[in-house]
Amino acid sequence: MNEPVASLPAVLTFAATDPTSGAGLQADLLALASMGCYPLSVVTALTVQDTAGVESFLAIDPDWVADQARCILEDMPVAAFKMGMLGSTEIVTVVAEIVSDYPDVPLVLDPVLSSGRGDHFAGEDMVSAIRELLVPQSTVVTPNIPELRRLAGEDDNDEAGNAECAQALLDSGCEYVLVTGTHDSTPDVVNTLYHRGGVVRADTWQRLPGSYHGSGCTLAAALAANLARGLDIGDAAYEAQDYTWHALSRAFRPGMGQHLPDRLFWAREGHEERDE
Repeated sequence: MNEPVASLPAVLTFAATDPTSGAGLQADLLALASMGCYPLSVVTALTVQDTAGVESFLAIDPDWVADQARCILEDMPVAAFKMGMLGSTEIVTVVAEIVSDYPDVPLVLDPVLSSGRGDHFAGEDMVSAIRELLVPQSTVVTPNIPELRRLAGEDDNDEAGNAECAQALLDSGCEYVLVTGTHDSTPDVVNTLYHRGGVVRADTWQRLPGSYHGSGCTLAAALAANLARGLDIGDAAYEAQDYTWHALSRAFRPGMGQHLPDRLFWAREGHEERDE
């Protein structure tokens, strides 16, 4: 008789649906499973979108969001939280209240404030709520540069640098900030992990051609998975970047819009090796 499989660490993601599975809830589930975790989910919003962009979204009633989360958390232990698009200020409030009951569970906050095409998901009230209620509870915040500047309240200040903006978030109470450099003008992509003591690590990656849908979701979900599996923050950040870069390097374009990361690239590589 086969021995029973040990329980996989469970990661609970709060995110909006994406019918393309390129980003959002479906992307989180793919990345979490691919990284060796058992994915759990709370739907925060429904979207109408394709690979080109988001046409509209409908935020779920905050009580329904709370009920989804409370029900699963009373049934199963969770090793990490991952936050994506939350949909409304009211949802930010109820989610912040829920995770405050689990202060020892790592929380990765991916501040999804707009789509890759620039469709806005969050007004200033919601940005303020994220800054005041969720950032202080976060283990790691994973903004790109526009999200970083907006969360730090420096989007209109051209003189504020990335380090200064990251420090503003650290001063708000989060433990780490992983700033992704995909929106920077550097030849390569440089992702920098900040702590209150300064830079923990800066990793350089070849800048890939093309436009990708869901890269931020992939990185944040992979980071949450690594923390759930017990990796320290430096290794967790590096391994999440490495996984994301390889998923993007093998991206495909199933529609008429952006490329989608191949989050199961490793399975296809193994199959190709067996066929040789």
